[in-house]
Amino acid sequence: MKRLRTILRRLGLSERGVAAVEFALILPFLLTALLYGSEMAWYMMVQLRVSQATLQIADNASRIGDSSTLTNRKIYEGDVNDVMLGADLSGGKVLNLLANGRIIVSSLQVDSSGRQVIQWQRCKGAKNVASSYGVQGELKPTGLGPTGQEVTAPVGDAVIFVEVQYDYKPLISGALISNKTIKSTAAFNVRDSRDLTQVYQTSPAGTVASCSTFSAT
Repeated sequence: MKRLRTILRRLGLSERGVAAVEFALILPFLLTALLYGSEMAWYMMVQLRVSQATLQIADNASRIGDSSTLTNRKIYEGDVNDVMLGADLSGGKVLNLLANGRIIVSSLQVDSSGRQVIQWQRCKGAKNVASSYGVQGELKPTGLGPTGQEVTAPVGDAVIFVEVQYDYKPLISGALISNKTIKSTAAFNVRDSRDLTQVYQTSPAGTVASCSTFSAT
């Protein structure tokens, strides 16, 4: 009995298991912080890539056109399609932009009455969503874009306005991110003298990226 009491006394005074117990208690909090931090880092990276893709589309769409020293540049349906498909390829499998999102390209111009109008609009992507800022043919008295940040087109020129809406795909768990729809906009003035009357067709006719069609191709 004396030996048993000695063993129990030594066991009660031992601190060799304290660190293990403390680690076991704090481990769930550490794991939660690690998972949340990883998810937030991934979300911010995806958000940055969507923003870069939006800028790329707007920049490229403002440059496209058939070069000619005699007439203003004409743009074709194939040109607009190539710009959007190029952004999808640039984003790679990390984004899979057209499968998980929607690209909306609008040409904001000034009509014959001096009003701001969306002269044409093209869309591509599987996400079933309409533009948040207007559709083809809609008059935009204050310009195009988020409230307080609208852009306007100068007379005789055009502004290419691009809107991207993207469904975020979680790295770990969707429960860690509340807002899973990433939205991004960008606008560029058309770089060269462009034929602003329409988007032309080649022969044979190219596919029109209609805003009533929802497809990743």
